[in-house]
Amino acid sequence: MVIQKKIYLVIVTFIAFGFISSCGIWDPADARKVSPNADERVRKNLEEGRGITLMGGLKGGKTSYQFASSNPMWRATLEILDFLPLANVDYSGGIVTTDWYNEGTSSDESIKITVRFLTNEIRSDGLKIIVHKKKCSLAQKCTVKKISSALEYELQVAILKKATIFEREYIKKNRKKRPKKN
Repeated sequence: MVIQKKIYLVIVTFIAFGFISSCGIWDPADARKVSPNADERVRKNLEEGRGITLMGGLKGGKTSYQFASSNPMWRATLEILDFLPLANVDYSGGIVTTDWYNEGTSSDESIKITVRFLTNEIRSDGLKIIVHKKKCSLAQKCTVKKISSALEYELQVAILKKATIFEREYIKKNRKKRPKKN
């Protein structure tokens, strides 16, 4: 009987320790960064997904609009590929696909370029470029193959360079709007 009580006490202690240890370390907020207005704090917490919302939360929901014109990688890709006919452009899906393109040098060969955005950051591993080549015979029998060529690398470098330029222009423009505080 005494052993059962000790086992029970040990089990309860471990469970209580588990609950207590799963709590995070208390991190007090900087008073300069927290608004004294309660409504603003509530709105900010709801926008960040903190707390509990009842009956739909704020009016208008949590809709946020991101426009392609504000993403430098997206803008750079569209500008680099502007000479090609585009077949599919999906900002929310992060993909740009061109239509079959032929430069006129060889009437039986065409290429199709697909750019997939893996992140919004300007990084070399942030986009994947796929090039397909279609070769058709005189009898209109076509074969499509995914190819690895220097074109993929050249497009990637061109897009990253252009995106960097767009990003610098954006930072420079916003720096003028908000001068540094002393």
